[in-house]
Amino acid sequence: MALTRDFRDTIMERAKRDPVYRQGLLTRGIGLMLAGDSEDLYVGKSFVRDYINATIGFAALAKRTSIPKESLMRMFGPKGNPSLSNLNAVIHTLLAKEGVKRASRLSIELETV
Repeated sequence: MALTRDFRDTIMERAKRDPVYRQGLLTRGIGLMLAGDSEDLYVGKSFVRDYINATIGFAALAKRTSIPKESLMRMFGPKGNPSLSNLNAVIHTLLAKEGVKRASRLSIELETV
């Protein structure tokens, strides 16, 4: 029987050692949440949740944003529906942690139909 690793452990370890991967996880997650459809929203929240778990953690994020830890965990859960003000507080806190000072450094590509 082959030895396997938990997928989340693999993500967390790579995010801790690879800043490009970590920043990509965060910015891609934000982009999917903002510009995607309902499936993209689900995937984007999971990216941001993985980023939070691999870096700051929900307890420290709760202290920095003044949003209860349980609310943050629900926000980024599969059925979470964050308010714009809470999402804004979280995004700015996480971007600041990564050293992104201006939101213009994010890029979202929109496809015209």
